[in-house]
Amino acid sequence: MYARDYALIATPIGNIAIEGDDNQLVAIRIGDRRAACPGTTAPVRAAVAQLSDYFSGNLKVFDLPITPASTPRGRQLRAGLIATGYGETQSYGELARRLDSGARAVGQLCARNPFPIIVPCHRILAAGGALGAYSAGDGPITKKWLLDHERRHR
Repeated sequence: MYARDYALIATPIGNIAIEGDDNQLVAIRIGDRRAACPGTTAPVRAAVAQLSDYFSGNLKVFDLPITPASTPRGRQLRAGLIATGYGETQSYGELARRLDSGARAVGQLCARNPFPIIVPCHRILAAGGALGAYSAGDGPITKKWLLDHERRHR
């Protein structure tokens, strides 16, 4: 068993909790209400720094150790999601075709994403460019803010 570390940072989209251990991050949650905390382990502190740089417009690609997806296919799908670049968007269907998957599988991948922002499911839109759902923070409001932020800092 390992001890979990956490940090809580204030951001323009609300508090973000970062959980991890000495080796990797295990979860990111937008809208957490715990007390502010800087974190102590290297992965958690690195996530605090990189998220702060992201929100200031100075970071476009995250380089953080995250808990791997539980299956090889899950790892492949997550990698495809991460490959959607900063300020870019694509539809669930487009990503599904690129990954030789189904749009539903991509939707489930996004809905169950334990690392919002870092694994950028906010960049995946519904058909025709509609915003679609977002499972983190305040849902589509948070998704729109993140997309607008990336467009401003491209």
